[in-house]
Amino acid sequence: MARQTGTTEGFTEQERAAMKERAAEMRAEAKRGKNRAAGEKAIQDKIAEMPEPDRGIAEQYHALVSAVAPDLEPKTWYGMPAYARDGKVVTFFQAAAKFESRYSTIGFNDAANLDDGVFWPNAFSITAWNGEVEEELRRLVAKAVS
Repeated sequence: MARQTGTTEGFTEQERAAMKERAAEMRAEAKRGKNRAAGEKAIQDKIAEMPEPDRGIAEQYHALVSAVAPDLEPKTWYGMPAYARDGKVVTFFQAAAKFESRYSTIGFNDAANLDDGVFWPNAFSITAWNGEVEEELRRLVAKAVS
């Protein structure tokens, strides 16, 4: 059956909520302009709303990105912590609880310099934070912004 134009049929409740959240983010960004402090507060507020273990992983990833790539602009993107350069999201964290997934996701968009030949990963599933995860993500974030 074809999807009807002008309806939300085919989107989950979580997907519709994320789209509404993104629209609100865009309105807020237009009002405030590029305000790093407002972006930082938005990320901190979103992380505080997350259940564990998402919150702990998001806090660690936020600290890592802030240290490795301090020039990236903190913001929210579809209700997720994200980090942008020139208005384009480079990397983001998606909590498992956001879409009732069994794992969180750390992703990189096309603004990230991760190209490696004709095939490379751009998203990673994560269920816990440890030294090995931190080391690999530190390397990836550094490469993404190089």
